[in-house]
Amino acid sequence: MFNTRPAVIATIAALSVAAVPAPAVAQASGDLAAVQKHLQSVETMTASFSQADRNGKVLTGVLTLKKPGKLRFQYEKGVPILIVAEGGALTFIDYSVKQVQRWPIKNSPLGVLLDPTRDITRYAKLVPGYDQRIVSVEANDPKHPEYGRITLVFVRNAGAPGGLMLQGWVALDSQNNRTTIRLTNQKFGDAVSDNTFRWNDPRRTGGRK
Repeated sequence: MFNTRPAVIATIAALSVAAVPAPAVAQASGDLAAVQKHLQSVETMTASFSQADRNGKVLTGVLTLKKPGKLRFQYEKGVPILIVAEGGALTFIDYSVKQVQRWPIKNSPLGVLLDPTRDITRYAKLVPGYDQRIVSVEANDPKHPEYGRITLVFVRNAGAPGGLMLQGWVALDSQNNRTTIRLTNQKFGDAVSDNTFRWNDPRRTGGRK
């Protein structure tokens, strides 16, 4: 099996891009307002994901989201890595080396997925495109370009929350390492137990969950 750690780290780095603190009331308009509405409408979401790095290496798994503040990237069997957002932090667990790392997510683009009160206009902008069915939003902190950037991609879908379906995102770190996440089989509103976001600490148990 190829080394999965660099690709996963690149994803975390982009998801943890620092953003400007936002007010509780959204000020978005047009398609940006539609994106805000979608994010506000989603309470739970599950989806299959595929993650590709710039070398073409692909990992797959299942993404689970629950507001407020919970998210889990469960990678395919054989990948000893887990990413969980809970308690205001993004936690990266590598069971192969029994290592746990944490990053704050309060003011990150990932925080927008988990906190509907965030005003995305404070750190995001629409990306022009030729396909009117696609809405792309780029988020970054211009004061800290070293944090990289993330572009969220939506497709217009009348049956999805807020009329948009999150299709995935492209993460670019400060070394121009690109990681692409694509989502399929998106489901919204299903009951998700808080136990889904629990994990075993390999530093204590040596196991994984």
